[in-house]
Amino acid sequence: MLEVKPHLTAAEESMEASILFLDESLAHIRAGKANARILDGVRVDYYGSMVPISTVSTITTPDAKTISIQPWEKGLISAIEKAILNSDVGITPMNNGETIRLGIPPLTEERRKQLAKQSKAECEDAKISIRNARRDAIDQLKKMVKDGLPEDVEKDAEANVQKIHDRYIKKIDEMFVAKEKEILTV
Repeated sequence: MLEVKPHLTAAEESMEASILFLDESLAHIRAGKANARILDGVRVDYYGSMVPISTVSTITTPDAKTISIQPWEKGLISAIEKAILNSDVGITPMNNGETIRLGIPPLTEERRKQLAKQSKAECEDAKISIRNARRDAIDQLKKMVKDGLPEDVEKDAEANVQKIHDRYIKKIDEMFVAKEKEILTV
């Protein structure tokens, strides 16, 4: 007897991966509040190798408008500053000799709308990825019918794939609404 469960599991794993990627993408969109994750993509030259800032310092958010970076070695302050300036973070670092502070500027209305649009695009990409996983699973099920899988089993499995798809699409919509609210809240 042909098994449909592995195809359902594979589709769900693919959809879950899309959700995780979306979560990561949305975290890097600056919403006017201090969030240490906006520095995840910034790399620092540490003894000849490029490493994330978080591996050579402690990153904290003392308040809603400030990110504080405490390097573990004082000699890294200038390297961290240079890395932040060269990155696409768009914030000028201030250093007092021991720590680096990033003041998060308030977003303009135009910038908020632009970020909301960017978030919507990220969510649409995730939805496309989830639809592709559904399509792939259904294609596999249709091939299994040709290999001897009963049609009623295939139709039930297709309905299950659709339920999984609907659940993940709803999750993406909820993530977008939350991110949009975060961005547009002044």
